Amino acid sequence: MGHSHSRSSSAGLDLGHASNTPVLHRKRSSAFSALTLGCASAPYAASLPSYGDYPTREDRSSFSDRDEKRSYDPPPLYAISTTPDIIEDAAADAYKAFLKEYPQYQLTWMLDALRRSDFSRLDRSGETYVDYMGASIYPASLIRVCHGFLQRSLLGNTHSVSNTSRLSAECADEARQTVLSFFRAPPGYTVVFTPNATGALKLVGESFPFGPGSAYVLGADSHNSVHGIRQFANARGAEVRYIESTDVGGFDVADAKSVLVGHQPRGEGAPPCLFAMTGQSNISNSKNPLSMIEFAASRGYYTLLDAAALAPTSVISLTDTPVDAMAVSFYKMFGFPTGVGALVVKESFLARLERPWFAGGTVDVVQAPGNIVTLSAELHERFEDGTINFLNLPPITDGLRFLSAYLPFLPLRLSTLTRHLITSLSELQHDTTGTPVAKILSRRPGKILKTVGEQSDTGSVVALLFLFPSGQMIPNSFIEYAASRQNISLRTGCMCNPGGAASLLGLRDAMAALPCDATLRAFEQYMGRELGVVRISLGLATDFRDVWRVIQFAKSLADTDARTAMWDEWLGDRTGVAL
Repeated sequence: MGHSHSRSSSAGLDLGHASNTPVLHRKRSSAFSALTLGCASAPYAASLPSYGDYPTREDRSSFSDRDEKRSYDPPPLYAISTTPDIIEDAAADAYKAFLKEYPQYQLTWMLDALRRSDFSRLDRSGETYVDYMGASIYPASLIRVCHGFLQRSLLGNTHSVSNTSRLSAECADEARQTVLSFFRAPPGYTVVFTPNATGALKLVGESFPFGPGSAYVLGADSHNSVHGIRQFANARGAEVRYIESTDVGGFDVADAKSVLVGHQPRGEGAPPCLFAMTGQSNISNSKNPLSMIEFAASRGYYTLLDAAALAPTSVISLTDTPVDAMAVSFYKMFGFPTGVGALVVKESFLARLERPWFAGGTVDVVQAPGNIVTLSAELHERFEDGTINFLNLPPITDGLRFLSAYLPFLPLRLSTLTRHLITSLSELQHDTTGTPVAKILSRRPGKILKTVGEQSDTGSVVALLFLFPSGQMIPNSFIEYAASRQNISLRTGCMCNPGGAASLLGLRDAMAALPCDATLRAFEQYMGRELGVVRISLGLATDFRDVWRVIQFAKSLADTDARTAMWDEWLGDRTGVAL
């Protein structure tokens, strides 16, 4: 047989807020709001009330109003100070010059307070973390609250009706509703929890009713998880069509529309077609216009949005952009937990999908032996194989509540830091030849943000190559080694985005000529160099100090003596390794 379990209604969510950012009021997490929205000025609670001890919805109104008021009080002096207790002496002058060019940066003082209260371990460890596209850094208060809840609570497998199971089911329902509220989903959407964004994309790919006459349209500048859906399309006789990338990633809107129109479904009853769009590239820094979702839908396509790189720093409203399905990973948004993503999806679209198998948790009745299968009555349960990751669902609610408080400030803060980083790196020259130290490959921000709440036209990713005085590329493996020696966490390579990397590196023709048995090693040998870029990505806890330290690292590459010393050290560590 299948499984039996009960469902209880989730806690109410209030969406009203002055900045139009959802503020999620939970029974279980009112104390969490006091910790995070109060920033560094609010002491951490020694203990939190148990799940059932919180005030009723009616009693919570004054508490919520009071917390919201605290979060928008004028900044304390320490939050906007430029004194050395905030930033090291060596960077103080650079910081003053930066503020003179970007005075609007001071509007994001809340994030400076957050850096002290929730991310102080970055400064204690001396690590400069600039790999937010890989994973965000989790806030300390999120771990504290989640740990406290787990210590006080008993959670059981959701496939039962016991008290422990019911509590798990309530937490899961609450997390599902919080996800819908965070992304401003109108009625008709549901949430399928997955291991990550890749798992969400795979669900759509394996279940979409591709067939002869269908088309799968996608951009070349996409993650491998989006490219991978073409395997399902090809296996079922569908046509796969790419929208070419521009030299700085993303796609040209006119080209995209032309491809979509050329392969749209032909009349009523035609085989279904799928358009998968990357909201923001994880390598090129390009954002594709969300209006393309509406255009594709008007041409008869089902639409899929990969928002894994977009969601951590951008406001997404499914009311304004009613995509059929959207994939996200929560660890990229607020760092914890790993192993949980989501497919935020229209129920009408989910009903069209046809899974190639069934499993525990997805069915109501199974005939064994035999062929009769009755799927679960709940649509989302049909796509959640086995037992959901129920211990890691309460942090989703808390994490989204945490992020909602700071998300309006991130585009302004990160766009100024990204601009400063690109400008500073572009101006660096080698001490012996005066030639450039760095070559910026990714898309540069075009829109200058001035106020909190504005949305940027790009992400906060800088993809580049470092160059020798001769103009040749410094191997990325050396850059990664040298950066780690200076306690800088960055990433090198193609970022699981071969189309975007090929566009940035001018390798589209070489990519098109790859043999069917190609390997990365053989490709690099053929090209005569390492392939990939150096990626610096900024995020929730980034401040000026991080960017300044990256610039100082780049300056060390411009200094012949410093670079040679690092090079000799690197070669010594690689003795016996073929270069």
